Amino acid sequence: MLKAVVNFSLRFRGVVLVLGGILLVYGFFAARTAKLDVFPNFVQPQVIIQTECPGLAPEEVELLVTVPLESTVNGLGEMESLRSESIEGLSILTAIFKENTDVFRARQTLAEKLAEVAGTCRRVSRPHA
Repeated sequence: MLKAVVNFSLRFRGVVLVLGGILLVYGFFAARTAKLDVFPNFVQPQVIIQTECPGLAPEEVELLVTVPLESTVNGLGEMESLRSESIEGLSILTAIFKENTDVFRARQTLAEKLAEVAGTCRRVSRPHA
């Protein structure tokens, strides 16, 4: 079988060269139009919100900052899940969006939601010891 392919290639050199050239041109065209990225995204689009609350205990951060932010951000379009963590003086929310969501649009809608809540946060005064 291999001998027949070699004999055909030697007998019809012009046809083989033209087919090879067409294949080469098609390969260059396919490589130029391919949607390849040097660093592909392996994770879903996500936005992280960090809020500093100096001097507050984790329970206070959860009650005064994390829960109101969660209720505001929850139900945002194209959002798949919402994770939160409250530690001493810091609240961290991670909003994970669906696979093909534009991360810039997700950030914009999240920023609009957070701007609505920004004026409603109240300051907690703690007695000095």
